[in-house]
Amino acid sequence: MQSNNQSRRILILGGGTAGWMTAMIMARHWQKQEVSITLLESSDIGIIGVGEGSTPALKQFFDMMDIREQEWMPACNATYKVGITFSQWSVKPGFESYFHPFKFRLDEQFSQAFFHSALMRRQGIEMPAHPNQFFLAPLLAEKHLAPLPHYNFPFEPAYGYHFDSALLGRFLKEKAQELGVRHKEGKVNQVIRSDSGHILSLLTEQGEQIDAELFVDCSGFAGVLMQKSLKVPFVGFESNLFNDAAVAIPSPPDSHLPSQTLSTAMKHGWRWQIPLTNRNGNGYVYSSKYCSADEAETELRSALGLLNQDVPARHLKMKVGRLEKHWHKNCLAIGLSQGFIEPLEATALFLVQQAAALFVDAYEKGQFTEQNQDAYNASISGYFEGIRDYIVGHYITSSRTDSPYWLDCQNNQQNLSDTLRHILDVWHSGGNLAEELRREHISRYYSPVSWHCLLAGTGTFPDPDKLRPPSPTDKQVNIRKIQEFLYRCSLNFDPQHQYLQQRNAEQMP
Repeated sequence: MQSNNQSRRILILGGGTAGWMTAMIMARHWQKQEVSITLLESSDIGIIGVGEGSTPALKQFFDMMDIREQEWMPACNATYKVGITFSQWSVKPGFESYFHPFKFRLDEQFSQAFFHSALMRRQGIEMPAHPNQFFLAPLLAEKHLAPLPHYNFPFEPAYGYHFDSALLGRFLKEKAQELGVRHKEGKVNQVIRSDSGHILSLLTEQGEQIDAELFVDCSGFAGVLMQKSLKVPFVGFESNLFNDAAVAIPSPPDSHLPSQTLSTAMKHGWRWQIPLTNRNGNGYVYSSKYCSADEAETELRSALGLLNQDVPARHLKMKVGRLEKHWHKNCLAIGLSQGFIEPLEATALFLVQQAAALFVDAYEKGQFTEQNQDAYNASISGYFEGIRDYIVGHYITSSRTDSPYWLDCQNNQQNLSDTLRHILDVWHSGGNLAEELRREHISRYYSPVSWHCLLAGTGTFPDPDKLRPPSPTDKQVNIRKIQEFLYRCSLNFDPQHQYLQQRNAEQMP
């Protein structure tokens, strides 16, 4: 590595949302230092994105970059997202559908009541414990409301977005270049390495040789630098996440413009519905071990009412897992090149943001050397493992029995991580789940609210005939009072289509 008073050159291989977002985070963080960032991409290589959802972390990214929603959302056909409805994952009466919310600060008022009711029900007492009854976001989603309240409602909202990933990549490209990131067109023909194995430069098919001190692999599933050149092993998650393929088909937008992602269980996986301003993004994530690509496409078309319509489908293969090391020698992998967990909870961009933000901190604290590699790799692997466990939780708690796929998902107990096994044991034994999550140090990945929503939402409780009515000494919550309060809160929000139309009109010159 060069001494601190010399210019440091960083070369990012690959564009798309991962490459350009990483470039922006680095450029913004090191804007006052001698850091030169170049992004190399080939127009011959397409991007994976088919329309995506995000967590609230994306809002934090745009806030950090001082980019207003009025600027980027219309450019990317974006809509607001208050959470995800999971439909038909469970067949238990009363729990066929549940909502995983992005938690408002207001929700802290009732989260403890939810935890208490769920605990009582786990301990065999008949208490209302469906998550939709305790949070504001499910009501906003049901009424198709945007999560931006009227001025006189003094509670800060939490929300994510839906967006066209191709358009977002283009938007971020422009913003990155405004921050001084250089853009080069070219396809890598050769990776030149030193005797120590470090990357020295990339040689393109056009004959250009590009040198750098740090290389960032954003080349997607191809893994050009980390996997193909540096031979960093890939740790697959296929033993407990069976899905390895997807088929995507667009459909016309809904006039009411929903503010939620819809995840509906299918025969061999699940399908998403992501509402954009110009279309709905639809896709079916499935396991090729249980059905063919043609069967999956037919099942998705049937669900969408598009069996006899000439709407093109796009088929994708997924490589689910993570690299053994995310930062190796002088190369960092971010995005699909470092790993992928199926898009059930829309964590892809969250992982990009975390990986990039934690890297710039570790790299700088290590005086721009490889000093902090081990700690960084352990931290990022922890995020992948923690998110994986939460995703596996959806499958292990499903009560569907209509196909070998779902039966195998539920019976796959031997491949659970120790962490997930402990979480389920505490839940089933009637213990304090929030305390267990803190003890396991995994609440940073998914909060106690998220875990309670998943386990309670799928009806992971004793059979109803084994529940006893509450006694006079059992503390009960007034669910009707809670729901009335939440309904009155919802009156402070406008329908999403109306909010976006008004905001866009105000932006017109």
